[in-house]
Amino acid sequence: MDRFRLFIRTRQLAYKTEKTYCYWVLYFIRYHDRKNPVNMGTREVEQFLEHLASQRNVAPNTQKTALNSLVFLYHRFLEQDLGQLRFSYTTRPRQLPTVFTHDEATRVIDLLKGVSRLAASLMYGSGLRVSEVARLRVQDVELDRGFIVVREAKGLKSRQTLLPKSLRERLERQLNFVQIQHTADLADGFGLVYLPHALERKYPNASREPGWQYLFPATRMSVDPRSGELRRHHVTEQTFQRAVRQAIRRAGIQKKSGCHTFRHSFATRLLEQGTDLRSIQEILGHNDISTTQIYTHVVGLHQRGMQSPVDI
Repeated sequence: MDRFRLFIRTRQLAYKTEKTYCYWVLYFIRYHDRKNPVNMGTREVEQFLEHLASQRNVAPNTQKTALNSLVFLYHRFLEQDLGQLRFSYTTRPRQLPTVFTHDEATRVIDLLKGVSRLAASLMYGSGLRVSEVARLRVQDVELDRGFIVVREAKGLKSRQTLLPKSLRERLERQLNFVQIQHTADLADGFGLVYLPHALERKYPNASREPGWQYLFPATRMSVDPRSGELRRHHVTEQTFQRAVRQAIRRAGIQKKSGCHTFRHSFATRLLEQGTDLRSIQEILGHNDISTTQIYTHVVGLHQRGMQSPVDI
């Protein structure tokens, strides 16, 4: 496992990807009574994926993540061809995304405070994932041009999205706070921020520059799990998720919801406004238009101009 982790890091994959791949490889090993993957192959991988589908009844994306992890292990790390895998795919029906009404979304946001309130406003107003909000950097916020740049998001893609005009003043205050805090960190002998390995080598001084600092920096320094360096990272996703869950509970909203519900609600509002699906797909960063089309099933029948014959 140590060699596998090192192999992932030399490929400069995201830390979250490293944790995901290691989780599924360990699960795979334990499922087969701790046998070494070198002594296993196609048959054992098929059995494991079959187990996830028939016994665990996992979601299709979960089974797909497990498959990707094992393919990476065998094809890339062990250089062993698995051939044509034959297993049952999870058939659990895809659920329609839960969305907030505009009133519900604003009620939840109004119950939040500080950076959690600003973060939730960006999720609802810009359609950002919670991970994307947490990783925003100062240079990603284009106040004058009115957009936000989302860099190396899911699938290592970058895109632009809307910057709500109503958040401009609060974003300016947050940017000023980051600048003051960064100046103090530099004075204390710190001020370095994490950069992807290629950028860190190409621009060795960039990690000290204000533009690369996180928009939502952590309150305390922490040790980087890979480099072992002490520096200021961004606020954890769990911080925002916990705050939003508490606000949803206090708002009395019973539907199953969380941070990602803001993103679903953002897409639904755009569709209700008449925005075309291709534009919504681009803003959300979806690979496939079919992923975006699911929101057409969420928009209410009345919003699409339908009415019951009894009401005519």
